[in-house]
Amino acid sequence: ESSATCEVSGGAEELPEPLRQCTAWLHAYFCEPARTPCLPLPTFHHPLLLQDSFTKQVLWTLLRDVKFGEAVSYKQLADLAGNSRAARAVGGAMRSNPIPIIIPCHRVIRSSGQTGNYGGGNLMKEWLLSHERLQKEKLTY
Repeated sequence: ESSATCEVSGGAEELPEPLRQCTAWLHAYFCEPARTPCLPLPTFHHPLLLQDSFTKQVLWTLLRDVKFGEAVSYKQLADLAGNSRAARAVGGAMRSNPIPIIIPCHRVIRSSGQTGNYGGGNLMKEWLLSHERLQKEKLTY
């Protein structure tokens, strides 16, 4: 747990609206997690999220169904996305995720309970999972 305060560097008011939304969402995620469900998601313009594909289906399913402080296995996410035999494809979708943290690919773990790999590094994945567990525990008290 950090005693550092969360703040956005100056100039945020000059950002275009989608970046302002993203900044607000990330600030809430790290500093006031209870607010994240109330905030609009930033607008996603990445081509991967606009095309009709299993990767898009997996990423949107993850975003919609796996809540803050929860984890899901690759196989469970494949089931949720409609193809129970596509656990490896789910791994590929996680590697392709253009906006990690907002689309929380760190919440996808191995069936064994091990964290598995993460583009930002395994220590970062473990930190994000721990951050969410701690914040969720605080919210339940």
